Amino acid sequence: MKRQTNVQPLGISDEWRRWIAENLMLGSHPDTLAGILVQSGVGLRDAQAELAAALASPYLQGVQRLHNRLAKRDWLLGIQAQLNRLAPMEIPRRHQLSGEDFLHQHYIANRPVILTGWLDDVSRDDWSLERLAQRFGDRTVEVQFGRNADPDYEMNSIAHKRTMRFSEYTGLVAASGHTNDFYMTANNGQQNRHALRELWDDVPKLPHYLADEPAGFFWLGPAGTVTPFHHDLTNNFMIQLSGRKRVRLIAPCETPKLYNQRHCFTPVDGRAIDTQRFPAMAGVPVPECVLEPGEVLFLPVGWWHFVEALDISITVSATHFKWDNDFYSNYPTNHDF
Repeated sequence: MKRQTNVQPLGISDEWRRWIAENLMLGSHPDTLAGILVQSGVGLRDAQAELAAALASPYLQGVQRLHNRLAKRDWLLGIQAQLNRLAPMEIPRRHQLSGEDFLHQHYIANRPVILTGWLDDVSRDDWSLERLAQRFGDRTVEVQFGRNADPDYEMNSIAHKRTMRFSEYTGLVAASGHTNDFYMTANNGQQNRHALRELWDDVPKLPHYLADEPAGFFWLGPAGTVTPFHHDLTNNFMIQLSGRKRVRLIAPCETPKLYNQRHCFTPVDGRAIDTQRFPAMAGVPVPECVLEPGEVLFLPVGWWHFVEALDISITVSATHFKWDNDFYSNYPTNHDF
């Protein structure tokens, strides 16, 4: 799909030159680009001369070689993507899976799984809004607010931070009904980990999979909260303590089809994937599951995931696995793609 940026030309500006270079790399024919330039007020001779100069530029030829290498990588990723279409993708449930089997069948294999049977002794009453408000009601916590007014609320999470008493927040959650306007998320983790510090003593330890030192985040919100499609830079456990969440997943090998232009985000809406706006998404497998209270979802590093709360929901995410989980050290420092 060719990207066409609306730029008001002043002759041939550098902005137009960047547009020409990008679209040539995307495979647009020079005559097509010349026609767009002319329609935008550039003279035909100037447009043709600029395109000829771009095609002859050793700089652009060097970029073309890099583009070819990236195309080769996309082809290699596409092999796994093509193989994944040979059978329906499912997220299995495994009851009290041993640490060794989990390591070899899922952690090393980079395959999601729902683990069951490890939280059966966890008291649901301890994780009720009423009990949490009794314990931590006077603490000051941080929450994401005003999300409904901002379509990019996840990328702009810093602008949505607000502090309040924990009892005030739990009261809002209890009375809210279905909304995505406020949510306590991992983006509020630094302050809330301290404010709710005793809470971590009650989080299931899962010693078959996790190291002794806890490292994770607390999520609490009403039904209707949404975490849009993104991928993490580490392996992750979603430990579901209260309520249900619908999770939709996309394998890392599908990344070339996800229109990823900034950091770990995509404009593709997980609630209803629009294949007219995003035609490359047609045919991409999107397995989904409903995570029930007492279940643990393993989200492997690089897997795109969309999460929607079906009820008032409490989740703890954990990253302190017993095995190497440092994948972020080699992550690109420039997040514009």
